[in-house]
Amino acid sequence: MKKIAAAIIGLSFLVMTLSAVADDKVQTITGEGKCAKCSLHETAKCQNALQVEKDGKTITYYLVQNDISKDFHENLCKENKKITVTGTVAEVDGKQQITPTKIELAK
Repeated sequence: MKKIAAAIIGLSFLVMTLSAVADDKVQTITGEGKCAKCSLHETAKCQNALQVEKDGKTITYYLVQNDISKDFHENLCKENKKITVTGTVAEVDGKQQITPTKIELAK
């Protein structure tokens, strides 16, 4: 009986994990790139953020601090610029986060 219960729990965990991964989609978003510390005054440390106007509301995507985001930060720390970010979007603690795979200045 314990083996059956353990198998059911394990299968449930696997299904929940796979559905969470399926929710994260790779997207390409263009908007105003800003420093979340210097421009937005929302974080204690410098971090890239992307603000987009959608349906009359401003949505802020916080870029996860990976190598791509860190290497691009010098472009946004002192001034805001229009950028295009490609990456995986997820909601974490009520905030939108994007894990960038590519960041470039928008044309």
